[in-house]
Amino acid sequence: MNVYGIKVPKATGEEYSLSEYKGKPMLIVNTATKCGLSNQFDSLEKLYQDYKEDGLVVLGFPSDQFRQELKNAEEAAEACRMSYGVTFPMHGIVDVNGKAAHPLFRYLTDNSKGFLGSRIKWNFTKFLVDQEGNVVGRYGPKDKPESFEKDIKRMLQSK
Repeated sequence: MNVYGIKVPKATGEEYSLSEYKGKPMLIVNTATKCGLSNQFDSLEKLYQDYKEDGLVVLGFPSDQFRQELKNAEEAAEACRMSYGVTFPMHGIVDVNGKAAHPLFRYLTDNSKGFLGSRIKWNFTKFLVDQEGNVVGRYGPKDKPESFEKDIKRMLQSK
């Protein structure tokens, strides 16, 4: 199994399948606009701009499980665009932990262990997914996106 069979919500609420990105590497991030780490939006956008022509897709998934997100997904997406210049796809607000965790985050955490086991510790946990839909990297909230840019380059060169 890989991520391609999973449907995710757009910020508007309609769903689509991640199979749309089949053959492309993805950087999937649980985000929050009111988080102290929200300055990472700038670095995530830079990675997206630098590598989107090579196929990289950055996908932001707001979560309010840590009480640092706006209550409306469309408002959160707009805040990301206006405050941080985000152009990569932002999605509906999802749970990332617990029984109500979205299937995408259950898959991501089941297939990569972090410092606290499979549980997501905080906002801005990042998952690198290869061109075949497999989780190949997990980076913690304080890991700045530029710190694992080499992993993205290596993956893009291996296609």
